[in-house]
Amino acid sequence: MRTILIPTDFSTNALHALQYAQELYKCERTCFFVLHTYMDEVYGKYKTTSAEAIEVQKEEKRKESEQKLDELIQSVMGNPANPLHNFETVASFDSLVDGINDFVNEMNIDMVIMGTKGSTSDHQSTFGSYTIEVFKYVKCPVLAIPEDFEYRQPKAILFPTDYMLPFKRRELKLLGDLAGKFKSEVHCLYFTDFEDLSPRQADNKQFLEDALSKAYLSFETTSVKNKSEGIMEYIEANEVGMLVMVNSRHSFFEDMLYRSTVDLLGLKVKIPFLVMQNLNR
Repeated sequence: MRTILIPTDFSTNALHALQYAQELYKCERTCFFVLHTYMDEVYGKYKTTSAEAIEVQKEEKRKESEQKLDELIQSVMGNPANPLHNFETVASFDSLVDGINDFVNEMNIDMVIMGTKGSTSDHQSTFGSYTIEVFKYVKCPVLAIPEDFEYRQPKAILFPTDYMLPFKRRELKLLGDLAGKFKSEVHCLYFTDFEDLSPRQADNKQFLEDALSKAYLSFETTSVKNKSEGIMEYIEANEVGMLVMVNSRHSFFEDMLYRSTVDLLGLKVKIPFLVMQNLNR
Protein backbone atom coordinates (compact mmCIF):
# COMPACT_ATOMS: atom_id res chain seq x y z
CA MET A 1 0.00 0.00 0.00
CA ARG A 2 1.21 3.49 -0.86
CA THR A 3 1.43 5.91 2.08
CA ILE A 4 0.93 9.60 1.31
CA LEU A 5 1.02 12.50 3.78
CA ILE A 6 -1.05 15.61 3.02
CA PRO A 7 -0.35 18.63 5.27
CA THR A 8 -3.27 21.04 5.41
CA ASP A 9 -3.97 24.50 6.77
CA PHE A 10 -7.54 24.18 5.42
CA SER A 11 -6.77 26.60 2.59
CA THR A 12 -8.08 26.19 -0.96
CA ASN A 13 -4.59 25.28 -2.16
CA ALA A 14 -4.25 22.52 0.46
CA LEU A 15 -7.64 21.12 -0.53
CA HIS A 16 -6.60 21.16 -4.18
CA ALA A 17 -3.42 19.22 -3.32
CA LEU A 18 -5.48 16.55 -1.55
CA GLN A 19 -7.81 16.24 -4.53
CA TYR A 20 -4.81 16.00 -6.87
CA ALA A 21 -3.33 13.21 -4.72
CA GLN A 22 -6.59 11.28 -4.94
CA GLU A 23 -6.51 11.50 -8.73
CA LEU A 24 -2.80 10.64 -8.97
CA TYR A 25 -3.33 7.41 -7.02
CA LYS A 26 -6.90 6.74 -8.12
CA CYS A 27 -6.11 3.18 -9.24
CA GLU A 28 -3.69 2.26 -6.46
CA ARG A 29 -4.25 1.12 -2.88
CA THR A 30 -3.28 4.20 -0.87
CA CYS A 31 -3.54 5.44 2.68
CA PHE A 32 -3.79 9.23 2.85
CA PHE A 33 -2.72 10.75 6.15
CA VAL A 34 -4.06 14.30 6.43
CA LEU A 35 -2.02 16.33 8.93
CA HIS A 36 -2.74 19.67 10.56
CA THR A 37 -0.14 21.21 12.90
CA TYR A 38 -1.42 23.92 15.22
CA MET A 39 1.49 25.04 17.42
CA ASP A 40 1.71 28.42 15.68
CA GLU A 41 -2.01 28.96 16.17
CA VAL A 42 -1.63 28.45 19.94
CA TYR A 43 1.43 30.62 20.47
CA GLY A 44 0.83 33.18 17.75
CA LYS A 45 3.34 35.90 16.94
CA TYR A 46 4.92 37.62 19.93
CA LYS A 47 2.05 36.49 22.18
CA THR A 48 2.75 36.23 25.92
CA THR A 49 0.29 34.53 28.22
CA SER A 50 0.18 32.24 31.24
CA ALA A 51 0.94 28.51 31.13
CA GLU A 52 -2.63 27.76 32.19
CA ALA A 53 -4.06 29.84 29.35
CA ILE A 54 -1.74 28.09 26.90
CA GLU A 55 -3.02 24.68 27.99
CA VAL A 56 -6.60 25.82 27.53
CA GLN A 57 -5.75 27.17 24.07
CA LYS A 58 -4.00 23.92 23.13
CA GLU A 59 -7.06 21.87 24.01
CA GLU A 60 -9.38 24.22 22.13
CA LYS A 61 -7.18 24.13 19.03
CA ARG A 62 -6.87 20.35 19.20
CA LYS A 63 -10.65 19.92 19.20
CA GLU A 64 -11.08 22.53 16.49
CA SER A 65 -8.41 20.88 14.32
CA GLU A 66 -9.90 17.41 14.72
CA GLN A 67 -13.36 18.68 13.79
CA LYS A 68 -12.08 20.52 10.70
CA LEU A 69 -10.08 17.46 9.63
CA ASP A 70 -13.13 15.21 9.93
CA GLU A 71 -15.22 17.68 7.91
CA LEU A 72 -12.47 17.89 5.27
CA ILE A 73 -12.31 14.12 4.81
CA GLN A 74 -16.09 13.85 4.54
CA SER A 75 -16.03 16.49 1.80
CA VAL A 76 -13.45 14.71 -0.38
CA MET A 77 -14.23 11.01 0.07
CA GLY A 78 -16.75 10.95 -2.75
CA ASN A 79 -20.04 9.09 -3.12
CA PRO A 80 -19.38 6.30 -3.63
CA ALA A 81 -15.95 6.40 -1.98
CA ASN A 82 -12.94 4.92 -3.77
CA PRO A 83 -12.54 1.43 -2.22
CA LEU A 84 -8.78 1.57 -2.80
CA HIS A 85 -8.37 4.65 -0.61
CA ASN A 86 -8.17 4.95 3.15
CA PHE A 87 -8.01 8.23 5.08
CA GLU A 88 -6.49 8.95 8.48
CA THR A 89 -6.44 12.36 10.18
CA VAL A 90 -3.72 13.70 12.46
CA ALA A 91 -3.91 16.86 14.59
CA SER A 92 -0.45 17.61 15.99
CA PHE A 93 0.76 20.26 18.43
CA ASP A 94 3.99 20.86 16.55
CA SER A 95 5.62 23.07 13.94
CA LEU A 96 4.91 22.16 10.33
CA VAL A 97 8.38 20.83 9.42
CA ASP A 98 8.92 18.94 12.68
CA GLY A 99 5.41 17.53 12.56
CA ILE A 100 5.91 16.30 9.01
CA ASN A 101 9.36 14.85 9.67
CA ASP A 102 8.24 13.00 12.82
CA PHE A 103 5.26 11.50 11.04
CA VAL A 104 7.29 10.62 7.94
CA ASN A 105 9.71 8.65 10.11
CA GLU A 106 7.01 7.05 12.26
CA MET A 107 4.85 5.83 9.38
CA ASN A 108 7.56 5.39 6.71
CA ILE A 109 5.72 7.76 4.38
CA ASP A 110 6.39 7.42 0.64
CA MET A 111 5.66 11.00 -0.34
CA VAL A 112 4.36 14.34 0.98
CA ILE A 113 1.88 16.12 -1.31
CA MET A 114 1.04 19.74 -0.51
CA GLY A 115 0.04 23.03 -2.08
CA THR A 116 2.66 25.45 -3.33
CA LYS A 117 1.24 28.13 -1.02
CA GLY A 118 -0.85 28.31 2.13
CA SER A 119 -3.54 30.63 3.36
CA THR A 120 -1.09 33.36 4.47
CA SER A 121 1.24 33.28 1.47
CA ASP A 122 2.13 36.18 -0.81
CA HIS A 123 0.05 35.64 -3.94
CA GLN A 124 2.78 37.24 -6.09
CA SER A 125 5.25 34.42 -5.33
CA THR A 126 5.30 30.91 -6.73
CA PHE A 127 6.13 29.16 -3.45
CA GLY A 128 5.04 30.09 0.06
CA SER A 129 7.58 30.24 2.88
CA TYR A 130 6.25 27.07 4.53
CA THR A 131 6.53 25.12 1.28
CA ILE A 132 10.15 26.23 0.88
CA GLU A 133 10.89 25.15 4.47
CA VAL A 134 9.41 21.71 3.72
CA PHE A 135 11.51 21.49 0.53
CA LYS A 136 14.63 22.26 2.56
CA TYR A 137 14.27 20.11 5.61
CA VAL A 138 11.77 17.27 5.23
CA LYS A 139 13.52 13.95 4.63
CA CYS A 140 10.98 12.61 2.18
CA PRO A 141 9.97 13.34 -1.43
CA VAL A 142 7.71 16.40 -1.56
CA LEU A 143 5.29 17.04 -4.43
CA ALA A 144 4.00 20.64 -4.53
CA ILE A 145 0.82 21.33 -6.51
CA PRO A 146 -0.03 24.82 -7.88
CA GLU A 147 -3.52 25.90 -6.90
CA ASP A 148 -4.74 26.52 -10.45
CA PHE A 149 -3.26 23.34 -11.98
CA GLU A 150 -5.96 21.07 -13.39
CA TYR A 151 -5.12 17.40 -12.97
CA ARG A 152 -3.72 15.58 -15.97
CA GLN A 153 -1.40 12.62 -16.26
CA PRO A 154 2.25 13.71 -16.46
CA LYS A 155 3.18 12.36 -19.88
CA ALA A 156 6.45 14.34 -19.95
CA ILE A 157 8.56 14.73 -16.79
CA LEU A 158 11.56 17.06 -16.67
CA PHE A 159 14.49 16.00 -14.47
CA PRO A 160 17.39 18.52 -14.56
CA THR A 161 20.57 16.83 -13.32
CA ASP A 162 24.33 17.17 -13.56
CA TYR A 163 24.83 13.43 -12.84
CA MET A 164 27.06 14.31 -9.88
CA LEU A 165 24.69 13.05 -7.18
CA PRO A 166 24.74 9.49 -5.82
CA PHE A 167 20.99 9.04 -6.29
CA LYS A 168 18.88 7.29 -3.65
CA ARG A 169 17.33 4.10 -5.00
CA ARG A 170 14.08 4.55 -3.05
CA GLU A 171 13.64 8.07 -4.39
CA LEU A 172 14.22 7.02 -7.99
CA LYS A 173 11.89 4.03 -7.58
CA LEU A 174 9.11 6.43 -6.62
CA LEU A 175 9.74 8.46 -9.79
CA GLY A 176 10.08 5.31 -11.87
CA ASP A 177 6.77 3.93 -10.58
CA LEU A 178 4.99 7.19 -11.43
CA ALA A 179 6.51 7.34 -14.89
CA GLY A 180 5.81 3.67 -15.54
CA LYS A 181 2.18 3.93 -14.43
CA PHE A 182 1.46 6.80 -16.82
CA LYS A 183 3.86 5.68 -19.56
CA SER A 184 5.64 8.99 -19.12
CA GLU A 185 8.85 10.08 -20.79
CA VAL A 186 11.47 11.36 -18.34
CA HIS A 187 13.64 14.08 -19.89
CA CYS A 188 17.02 14.21 -18.13
CA LEU A 189 18.37 17.70 -18.83
CA TYR A 190 22.07 18.45 -18.29
CA PHE A 191 23.39 22.03 -18.38
CA THR A 192 27.00 21.97 -19.57
CA ASP A 193 29.51 23.34 -22.07
CA PHE A 194 31.37 20.02 -22.18
CA GLU A 195 30.55 16.95 -24.26
CA ASP A 196 32.05 14.17 -22.16
CA LEU A 197 30.98 12.91 -18.73
CA SER A 198 33.48 12.12 -16.00
CA PRO A 199 33.66 8.49 -14.77
CA ARG A 200 31.62 9.49 -11.71
CA GLN A 201 28.96 11.14 -13.85
CA ALA A 202 28.85 8.17 -16.21
CA ASP A 203 28.32 5.77 -13.29
CA ASN A 204 25.54 7.90 -11.85
CA LYS A 205 23.88 8.19 -15.25
CA GLN A 206 23.97 4.40 -15.62
CA PHE A 207 22.47 4.02 -12.13
CA LEU A 208 19.73 6.44 -13.17
CA GLU A 209 18.97 4.39 -16.28
CA ASP A 210 18.80 1.16 -14.28
CA ALA A 211 16.60 2.64 -11.54
CA LEU A 212 14.19 4.21 -14.06
CA SER A 213 13.87 1.11 -16.21
CA LYS A 214 10.05 1.40 -16.20
CA ALA A 215 10.19 4.87 -17.74
CA TYR A 216 10.90 6.10 -21.24
CA LEU A 217 14.15 8.05 -20.84
CA SER A 218 15.59 10.78 -23.00
CA PHE A 219 18.88 12.55 -22.32
CA GLU A 220 19.28 16.17 -23.33
CA THR A 221 22.24 18.53 -23.04
CA THR A 222 22.16 22.31 -23.26
CA SER A 223 24.85 24.96 -22.86
CA VAL A 224 25.22 26.68 -19.50
CA LYS A 225 23.07 29.75 -19.03
CA ASN A 226 20.58 30.89 -16.42
CA LYS A 227 19.34 27.50 -15.26
CA SER A 228 15.97 28.76 -14.02
CA GLU A 229 15.27 30.34 -17.41
CA GLY A 230 16.52 27.21 -19.19
CA ILE A 231 14.19 25.00 -17.18
CA MET A 232 11.19 27.20 -17.84
CA GLU A 233 11.95 27.36 -21.57
CA TYR A 234 12.23 23.56 -21.73
CA ILE A 235 8.92 23.11 -19.89
CA GLU A 236 7.15 25.40 -22.36
CA ALA A 237 8.75 23.88 -25.46
CA ASN A 238 8.09 20.25 -24.50
CA GLU A 239 4.69 20.44 -22.76
CA VAL A 240 6.21 19.09 -19.54
CA GLY A 241 3.64 17.95 -16.96
CA MET A 242 5.89 17.58 -13.92
CA LEU A 243 9.23 19.02 -12.81
CA VAL A 244 11.56 16.89 -10.66
CA MET A 245 14.67 18.05 -8.82
CA VAL A 246 16.88 16.58 -6.09
CA ASN A 247 17.71 18.38 -2.85
CA SER A 248 21.25 17.45 -1.86
CA ARG A 249 24.42 19.14 -0.72
CA HIS A 250 26.11 21.03 -3.56
CA SER A 251 23.22 20.44 -5.95
CA PHE A 252 21.70 23.05 -8.23
CA PHE A 253 18.49 22.90 -6.21
CA GLU A 254 20.36 23.42 -2.94
CA ASP A 255 22.11 26.43 -4.48
CA MET A 256 18.72 27.96 -5.19
CA LEU A 257 17.41 27.18 -1.72
CA TYR A 258 20.34 28.32 0.36
CA ARG A 259 22.00 31.02 -1.71
CA SER A 260 18.83 32.97 -2.31
CA THR A 261 15.18 32.00 -2.31
CA VAL A 262 14.80 34.65 -5.00
CA ASP A 263 16.37 32.15 -7.39
CA LEU A 264 13.80 29.53 -6.43
CA LEU A 265 10.98 32.02 -6.71
CA GLY A 266 12.30 32.80 -10.18
CA LEU A 267 11.01 29.38 -11.18
CA LYS A 268 7.46 30.34 -12.13
CA VAL A 269 6.41 26.73 -11.98
CA LYS A 270 2.81 26.19 -13.07
CA ILE A 271 3.02 22.38 -12.97
CA PRO A 272 3.49 19.87 -10.13
CA PHE A 273 7.01 20.12 -8.68
CA LEU A 274 8.52 16.98 -7.12
CA VAL A 275 11.53 17.53 -4.86
CA MET A 276 13.35 14.30 -4.09
CA GLN A 277 15.62 14.22 -1.05
CA ASN A 278 19.15 12.89 -0.94
CA LEU A 279 19.25 13.32 2.85
CA ASN A 280 19.72 10.56 5.42
CA ARG A 281 16.41 9.13 6.55
